[in-house]
Amino acid sequence: MSKDEIYKSGDAAPIPFEFNEKVARVFPDMLRRSIPGYDASIETIGWLASRFVRANTRCYDLGCSLGAAAQAIRDNVSEPGVKILAVDNAPAMVERCRQRLLGEPAPHGPEISVEAADVRDIRISNASMVVMNYTLQFLPLAERDSMIKSIAEGLNEGGLLVVSEKVVDEDSEIGTLASGLHHEYKRSNAYSDLEIARKRTALENVLIPETIEAHRGRLAAAGFRHMGVLLQYFNFVSLAAIR
Repeated sequence: MSKDEIYKSGDAAPIPFEFNEKVARVFPDMLRRSIPGYDASIETIGWLASRFVRANTRCYDLGCSLGAAAQAIRDNVSEPGVKILAVDNAPAMVERCRQRLLGEPAPHGPEISVEAADVRDIRISNASMVVMNYTLQFLPLAERDSMIKSIAEGLNEGGLLVVSEKVVDEDSEIGTLASGLHHEYKRSNAYSDLEIARKRTALENVLIPETIEAHRGRLAAAGFRHMGVLLQYFNFVSLAAIR
């Protein structure tokens, strides 16, 4: 696993964050050291897939990056006729995702296809499970309602949407505390204060977090009957919503 040292160099350029080849190369290490509870979110997606995915339906991993969620679904589903579509708009991520998921035939599990596309252009249909794992937060605020609505419309009754996001708390004091603990988490994983500050600057106006209440309101407005937080670690959450 290549180590994430993108923001370590003294000449690191203060440019907006993007999912380019440099990021794709170190992405597994970046996730492990930057997102508290990331592995638990992937494990949970697999367990949820075993409960919610139905025969002859589709599953979607929207904003798939290297395909961890799609792989978790495949590894936990034995129902016949299931197809998984993994989608990302970053060429470097798509290429590595294809190598990871399609490089060798899977001994079992559903068929997976990987598509280079904007998630907003994907038509969801006959879906029993959709995952947006740290993806919605990168879409413009004005387009998030329509994204979730299009997913809801393409989910079958009883279908599941999993949304993992970085969030902000409505109580600013708690929000500041959670942010500070997140920085402490990254320090414990050998990121320097300079690296933390540089990445925070790179993500400004690129990753825009919302409150949990905002997410719940959006899901309810889209027609989901049940929703709630399954996982939370500081200011990172995974929400489940059932159509």
